[in-house]
Amino acid sequence: MVKKKSSAAGSPEKKKTRPDWDSYFLDIVGLVSKRSTCCRRSVGAGLVRDTRILATGYNGAPSNLQHCLDIGCLREQLNVPSGERHELCRGLHAEQNAIIQAALHGVSTKGSTLYCTNHPCVICAKMIINAGVTRIIIRDGYHDKLAADMLREAGIKVEQFENMKVQKS
Repeated sequence: MVKKKSSAAGSPEKKKTRPDWDSYFLDIVGLVSKRSTCCRRSVGAGLVRDTRILATGYNGAPSNLQHCLDIGCLREQLNVPSGERHELCRGLHAEQNAIIQAALHGVSTKGSTLYCTNHPCVICAKMIINAGVTRIIIRDGYHDKLAADMLREAGIKVEQFENMKVQKS
């Protein structure tokens, strides 16, 4: 009699499915976004090279400063629409924090892929270009035509991940 292989739990072994790398890293930055201290939007980002995480970041106030969750949002108080007047915000964007964390710890971002829950804004796009990022994978869009145009001009591929498939833009 031939016995079926059993898993550690004792049930018959089923073929285990593993997420592809893009799904895996997008799931991780989704978890990172839960650390956000922004009242408006929770964003997570991660820089990856050769399937290794270099740095992560989420949106929120700089280290050792009060968080918007605790003191309120200046942009909300002034009725500033999303995507406008970025200078009127205490927080850093997730992409900025990931790049800063890499720099703080002496990790090169050249040739890396940025995984992010949202499309970068124009300010982050400029930083991403100069940080040497070569590819961006996002979960959700964010309307910033100038950011998209600059990333395209710089030759950085932006791919939106939808329903377990990557849509190239």
